[in-house]
Amino acid sequence: MTTLATHVSVFLRERLPLERGASERTCDTYALALRLFFEFAAKRLKVRPSALELGQLDAQLVLDFLTHLETERANAPATRNVRLAAIRAFMRFIEYREPSAFEQIQRIRSIPMKRVDTRLIDYLNRDEMQALLDAPAPNTRDGIRDRAMLYLAYSAGLRVSELVGLRLENLIFSPRLSIHVLGKGRRERALPLWRETATALRAWLALRPTGQATEVFLNRRGAAMTRSGFEYILDKHVQTAARRSPSLITKSVSPHCLRHSCALSILQSTGDIRKVALWLGHASIQTTEMYLRADTTTLLETMNSTVPPTLRKGHFRAPDQLIELLTPR
Repeated sequence: MTTLATHVSVFLRERLPLERGASERTCDTYALALRLFFEFAAKRLKVRPSALELGQLDAQLVLDFLTHLETERANAPATRNVRLAAIRAFMRFIEYREPSAFEQIQRIRSIPMKRVDTRLIDYLNRDEMQALLDAPAPNTRDGIRDRAMLYLAYSAGLRVSELVGLRLENLIFSPRLSIHVLGKGRRERALPLWRETATALRAWLALRPTGQATEVFLNRRGAAMTRSGFEYILDKHVQTAARRSPSLITKSVSPHCLRHSCALSILQSTGDIRKVALWLGHASIQTTEMYLRADTTTLLETMNSTVPPTLRKGHFRAPDQLIELLTPR
């Protein structure tokens, strides 16, 4: 292997987790981006990935890789930007280890991010959410587990990584049941649970099998629930809930959609965007402002509180058909 492999190993095993304090998921995201890039570079240069040299990785190759992501892999601009961010972070790390490659690395780091469209978020209204929460069977172990996951994901506004990564030690039972969440950017927050959510969670804990896994939610094998496992469960119950609420068929219901639905519910109940940011664990209020654009209630209040300009009255009289025929064009 070349020295490039050594740089990659130190970057992923020391730089990110130890020096930068990056989460496991962040490390995995960066590793995937670099793997895709090196596989593309190796195919383009007709060498094995382990034989790649740093000098072969120029700005044009990175640009070609980004084009490959959007055209051949059908990645959205946002995904393209995530891959580029990982490459730029890796190049910045190498910059201090390989001073001779400074100019080459600077050209790569100067590749700009692509502008992305700011779309309205997808969320479920109250009736759709209730239909989804009622979908799991309450008389089976899997149904009780699924119901607890759905209630917790929605009521606490959890990211899917926070939900499947929740451990038994993160549950606080006194004075009332609440959870301790380590969120994105290692930001901690403690969230009290609705009475209904606490009831659903206690029902699952009473049936939860004991084993080596310390996560709250387990799959049928007794191992920790995975992201893909929860996505499969969510999709299954969305199909069931759509029989009661047909509008669900037209919506793309992802785990993050439940988080958005929680945010809109809090915003409509409190009217305070700061409370939404606090509940979701956002580092900046600017991140939370996207819910203001999606909340029609707030926009209607704005419209009703604004004095519109007056409209001058007038009467339209259609021309006589006979006279119109005789009028020269």
